[in-house]
Amino acid sequence: MGTEATEAHHIEAEHRSAFSQPRFRLYFPSSCLSTLSSWIIRFLFGWAAWELTASAFWVGSIAGLMLVPTFLLTPIFGITADRINPRNGLLVTVSLMGFLAAVAAIIATLGYLELPALAILALAFGVLTSAHAPIRLAFLPRLVERGALPSAIGYSAIIFNTSRIIGPAVGAWLLVVSTVPVAFATAAVICIGAVVMLARVEGTEREVSTEERGSFMAQLRAGFVYLRRDSMLRQVFLLTLASGVLGRTVIELLPAVSGKLLGGDSATLATLTAAAGAGSIAGGLLVSRQSGRLRRLYHLVLLGLFISAMTILTAAFWHEVWVVALAIALIAGCTTTIGTGCQALTQLTVQESYRGRVMSLWAVVAMGTPAIGAVLVGTVADAAGFPVAFAGTAVFALVVVLLLRSRAPDQSVVS
Repeated sequence: MGTEATEAHHIEAEHRSAFSQPRFRLYFPSSCLSTLSSWIIRFLFGWAAWELTASAFWVGSIAGLMLVPTFLLTPIFGITADRINPRNGLLVTVSLMGFLAAVAAIIATLGYLELPALAILALAFGVLTSAHAPIRLAFLPRLVERGALPSAIGYSAIIFNTSRIIGPAVGAWLLVVSTVPVAFATAAVICIGAVVMLARVEGTEREVSTEERGSFMAQLRAGFVYLRRDSMLRQVFLLTLASGVLGRTVIELLPAVSGKLLGGDSATLATLTAAAGAGSIAGGLLVSRQSGRLRRLYHLVLLGLFISAMTILTAAFWHEVWVVALAIALIAGCTTTIGTGCQALTQLTVQESYRGRVMSLWAVVAMGTPAIGAVLVGTVADAAGFPVAFAGTAVFALVVVLLLRSRAPDQSVVS
């Protein structure tokens, strides 16, 4: 590689804040509003299910209806993300989320928000979120230069994790001071604000190749073949899977951890949830300070997986609330670091023409593994206790660390 090219790669790999990029500055408030609205809508669907049935089964079923499309449709929408300008795709998905919230508000006003209607709305919302995720992932690299991409991903993780806490809190507050229709209508208005701000982002178009205009099945197969042949991406997917089984599963099982390990109440769960939120924000900030250097990001992900595994191995000593809160904060921070780091590694590695497809498959692994892991770990925990169940996931993660610690990418940056 010539001197000029080397210097160009060095500059490209230096850390740059995503906020130094004009398009990201325009996109950031829109992302904040759309993500907040999404979590408000999720909360309202869950609350409505409880009010209608007083059944944990139906609350879980409504949540499941919002998740099922992720497994079935996200790869298909990943192909769509490769064919379109992602900005336009996000304008459609966020607009439809707002429309769905408005429909829920109208149905609730008319007194028709019964379980069948709620199930249809939840499933429709799941379809929209399964489209929104890969399109959003394909959009980020078009907003920033390469050196600012980890920063953009880190800040996006912060938006997601803060909204996951603030969204339900805002939804609960709206129910206290107003009514269900007003709460849904507020979520719709927030979506409108997000659409208005997103419409200001310009210059993100890309010419689509002839191959990308082929049949959906041919493109999907091509995406799997591309992933299978790229050893770096396979390693990142394995790290994502290990993190999902390990740290994300712990976070998903916080209610059971609070009740079974600590005999706690709602205040205990709130403390652990707040600790997880704080750790997640810290993890997002850490990744937001990284550059586009693959080797450094790879080692950061491995370190996060090692630390979270070692922390989870101490579960037998989790007897005090403050000890568990510290452990949960550390695990959440490492898990967010791993997740955002793996996303950055994937984004920096994948070819542009395959970005939507590969990122959609990554999203399925990142979102689906914790749900499956929570069922498996919860089953073992009921039979043998959480320390034993967590130890199994920790050993698996440590094996992955040992297998991959010598396989870091040789190059600092991918051209």
